[in-house]
Order: sequence, then structure tokens, then C-alpha cells
Amino acid sequence: MVTLAGEATLQSNIRLQQGGSRLWRYGYAVVSVVVAMAPALLLQRFNFSDVELPFFLLAVAITAWYWGVGPAVLSIVLSFLCFDFFFVPPLYSLVFTLPDLPAFVVLILFAILATRFAAVRRKFEKDLREARDRLQMEVDERTKQASLLNLTHDSVFVRDMDLIISYWNRGAEELYGWKAEEAIGKQSQQLLRTVYPVSLEEFRTELLRTGRWDGELRRTTAGGTEIVVASRCSLQRDAQERPVAILETSNDTTERKRREEQIENLNQELARRSVELEAINKELEAFAYSVSHDLRAPLRHVAGYTELLQKQISTIVNEKCSGYMKAILESAKRMGNLIDDLLAFSRIGRAETQKSLVSLEQLLKEALSEVRRDSEGREIAWKIGALPTLYGDRSMLRLVLVNLLSNAVKFTRTRKQAEIEIGSMEGKEAVVFVRDNGVGFDMRYANKLFGVFQRLHQADAFEGTGIGLATVQRIIHRHGGSVWAEGEIEKGATFYFSTPKAEGALWKTQTN
Repeated sequence: MVTLAGEATLQSNIRLQQGGSRLWRYGYAVVSVVVAMAPALLLQRFNFSDVELPFFLLAVAITAWYWGVGPAVLSIVLSFLCFDFFFVPPLYSLVFTLPDLPAFVVLILFAILATRFAAVRRKFEKDLREARDRLQMEVDERTKQASLLNLTHDSVFVRDMDLIISYWNRGAEELYGWKAEEAIGKQSQQLLRTVYPVSLEEFRTELLRTGRWDGELRRTTAGGTEIVVASRCSLQRDAQERPVAILETSNDTTERKRREEQIENLNQELARRSVELEAINKELEAFAYSVSHDLRAPLRHVAGYTELLQKQISTIVNEKCSGYMKAILESAKRMGNLIDDLLAFSRIGRAETQKSLVSLEQLLKEALSEVRRDSEGREIAWKIGALPTLYGDRSMLRLVLVNLLSNAVKFTRTRKQAEIEIGSMEGKEAVVFVRDNGVGFDMRYANKLFGVFQRLHQADAFEGTGIGLATVQRIIHRHGGSVWAEGEIEKGATFYFSTPKAEGALWKTQTN
């Protein structure tokens, strides 16, 4: 209620103000007639005749010009009455005679004409004010937009269809080095020395057809530095759909382009080296296979003839010579094992993988049955956890388990109660581990564990050729996984291998 009352009071005050303004306008009409009549009466007193009508006409004209039609009508009526009363015989009476008609007609026509001109003037003034207000609003809006464009770090400038620059923001100053007063009015092609990825004609055609163009341009700054910019051009049209201007925004991509080129060069170099390494690797594998295969025959001859020699002269040689022949046989046997392991290692790199879904739990049972034959008579506590199903080559994965289990059995030989645990861990990949409480190893030399012929213990302390873990690593790498180990001297070791989960590996294979 209070609000409604306040609004009513406000409206009432506005109406009173407007009414007061109208009264003042009519008051000005009365005053103008009075002011016109005063010199006319004065001149009449000094016997000047026929001078009063211009004064009244001037009063009507002024009233119509400044205060509108209503006050002008009032001034006409007052002028008519005053003119008839004070200046038309008989004086001081309101008697209208026919000879007075021309003067009254002139007064009325002049008043109508003045009022018409005043109305036309007011209309023109109103139109001019509205046009000025619209122009001011547009200028304010453009100024606001220009201020906002100056806040962006992107380069923004406008050029006409002849490529003459008409707007240049602060981002363009920072990027190209020219100030606005230096750039505006210049031809952008000459100022920036733009190099387009297509011809200038193709650029224009595309811009006129779609109204947009995006691409990379090469330009030269005020300091002479060549830069690469990502440019986005938009075409502006007038009301008749004629192209009038091009708005361009751009940002510096020189550093990104340089990095992309470096990455591309590095990728090409990497691809070239990968091809070279692959060729060298194949040559090495072929060489290792050939050497290993060719060494087997003479080694068999050495071992065979040494055994025959041992049988033939065992009764006539002394114990020292018998020891020599025994050492030869053991070395030949060890070399034979090395050759066999090296051949097996080479075959893994050359063999085709026959992948399928493989249950590690079933595979572990087969690997344990093989490993337990070499651990008969020992007390080993086996702890077996849940194992995942993998997608891979069954025979290769079986070899992985056999090698890791054999490794754990071998290096727990010094333990009265050996403990070996096999389990898995959840994660993005399937991770399987084999943990033992054996002699362990020094983590400083962990990088040598998976190298060919690399051993961290004395050969006479633990048998082996140093190829088993290298074989494990090669197999897991061929399955897209990785291997690693953790250990501590005399506190055991844990060997891990990871491969993609069966679902992901199978889906990837099917999509490929």
C-alpha cells in the first residue's frame, strides 16, 4: 500500500510539473504580446502609424517558434484583440469592420506560417537529437567493444576489402610491434609481409564463399622477426550483403610450430633408428643362432672323445690327469647348457606367438610339477594365491613360470625351511609375482638381473647360465608387459611381471 501511494504521489508530482510547464508556455505567449504592444503604443503616441502590425507579427512568430502551437494560438487571439482595441478605429472598442479584414488575415496567415515552420523545425530538431543519441550510443558501444578487444592478449585488427587496416588492438601491437597509429591506414599485406598457405586469390574466394577462413600464416614483425600465427578471419557485410571488412584474430604459434617440427624430426629419426635396430637385432639373433647351432657339433666331439679317452686310459693315468679330464667334461657340459639356453633364447625372438586365453592357475600346476622334480628331498613351503587369466602364448608363459620358480628354488637352497609364494595384484594391468626367502640380491645391481649371461652370484655357488631371467623379460616384452624385481641381501627376493588384462588385450587384438 505504501508503495502504491508513493507511486501515485510521484505521478501526481510529474503531472503538476508538466502542467506548470504548459502554463509557463502560455504565460510567455501573453508576455510576448504585451512586450510587442508596448513599443507599438509608444510609437502611436509620437504619431507613428501602421507600425503596430509588425510588432504583433513578431510576437506571434516568436511564440510559435519557441513555445508551440497552443501558445501561438493564444498569442494570435491576444494580438487580434489588442490590435483591434488599441489601434483600429474606433479606438478602445472591439468593433470589427470590413476594412480591418486584410490586417487580420495577414496576422492569421503569418501566424499559421510561423507555426508551421516552428513545427517543422521542432521535428527536425527532434530527428537530429534522436540521430545524435543513436550515434552517441553506437560510438559508446564501439568504444566499449574496442576497450574489451584491447583487454585480450590475442591480436585483433580490421581491414577493408582492399586490405587497408582500420582497427588495430593492443594485442596486435604486442605481437607485431607496430602501434595503432603506425598500422592504421597501411596495407596489411605490405606491412606484415604475410605468406599464405594458399594463393591470395584462393584465400579471398574461400572467405567470400563461407564468410570465414582459418589457417596458419607466416608474418614478419616490426623488428624483422618471422613468426607463425594461427589466424581466424571473418567477413563483415553491409545491409545489402556487400562485403565491407575483414575481422582477423590471431595468436603466436611460432614456438609450438617449432616444437611440432622438432617432434616430427625426432619421430622420423626414431623410426629410422628403429628400423636399423630391428635389422641389427635380427642379424644378431641370426648370428647367435648360427654360432650356437654350429658350436654344438664340435662340442659334442670334444665331450665324446674325452669320455672315450677317460675310459681307455683310466687305469694308467694318475689321479691328477683324471681330474683334468673330469674338468674338461664338466666344462663341455656347461658349454653345452649355455648353447642350448642361447638357442632357446634366440628361438623366442624368432618364434611366432600363438595367443589365446590362458589360465595361469592351470599353467602353474604344470610348471610346479616340472620344478618339483628338481627339488625332491627339500622342505619347501609353497603358498599359492589367486592367479588371473591372461591372453598370450601358452608355451611361452609356461616357460616364464618355470624359470621364475626354478630361480626361487635355486636361491632358497641355503635355507633350512624354504618359502616360496606365488600370487597376483589388482591394477590397470595383471601383475603376477614370485616371492622367496632366499639369498636375495643387492638392489644396486638390479639392472643386471635381466641381461644375457648376467649373474650376481658366483658360478660355483649356484648353477645356471644367466639366460633364464633374460628369457623371462623377452617373453613378457613380446606380450606388451614389463618385468622387475625387488630384493635385499639374505632377505629374499620378489620377481614381478605384468601384462595387459585378458579383456583389454583380447579387445585390442580384435579391433586391430
